[in-house]
Amino acid sequence: MTDPEFDHLLDTRGLRCPEPVMMLHRQIRKMAVDEVVCVVATDPATERDIPQFCEFLSHTLIQHSKLDDEYRYWVQKVGR
Repeated sequence: MTDPEFDHLLDTRGLRCPEPVMMLHRQIRKMAVDEVVCVVATDPATERDIPQFCEFLSHTLIQHSKLDDEYRYWVQKVGR
């Protein structure tokens, strides 16, 4: 499976909960509708937190992956 294209890269490696989700929230607010951000993280809590963030705020989690100790999430901003 190939990685989706993205418009923004958010590197949260080395940060712990709640910083990755807080940074994602700030990034999403700056983005245009339908743009995609790729979040790179090392905190295992993001496996729970980022999908919940997307569900709660109705953004689309396009794909997520884990390779060794690194997690990647592709989140598309949905307009309201």
